[in-house]
Amino acid sequence: MAGNYYFVIVGHQDNPVFELDFSSQAKGGDIKKDDHRHLNQFIAHAALDLVDEQMWNTNNMYLKIVDKFNEWFVSAFVTAGGIRFLMLHDVKNEDGIKNFFSEVYEIFIKYSMNPFHDPGSPIKSSAFEKKSQYLAKKFLTS
Repeated sequence: MAGNYYFVIVGHQDNPVFELDFSSQAKGGDIKKDDHRHLNQFIAHAALDLVDEQMWNTNNMYLKIVDKFNEWFVSAFVTAGGIRFLMLHDVKNEDGIKNFFSEVYEIFIKYSMNPFHDPGSPIKSSAFEKKSQYLAKKFLTS
């Protein structure tokens, strides 16, 4: 489905570990994109309390839509280790988002198993970013 997506992995201290902005439409100006990036970070951070509440009420890792801000929906996924994956999106695409979260979780586990990886530190791997972009294109635009 066509739409705008903002994906962020949030660590244990509510710090962003990885961010990905994905839009299936033509790219706009950088100034507008930077402005939206700050708004997206604000929306994602505001939704963390709701994610923390809901993760204790269910055994599922995928929490579906946990919040809505104007036209943005916030979907969440919580790993077994308590790392939170958040997706801001402006179109409903539950199956695609669930599949995206599952696949990114798999590559996140592989990345985390690296003995040189410091848990909680930002992910700066270009391979991780490229694979995430590929998965976003695969699951979020179909």
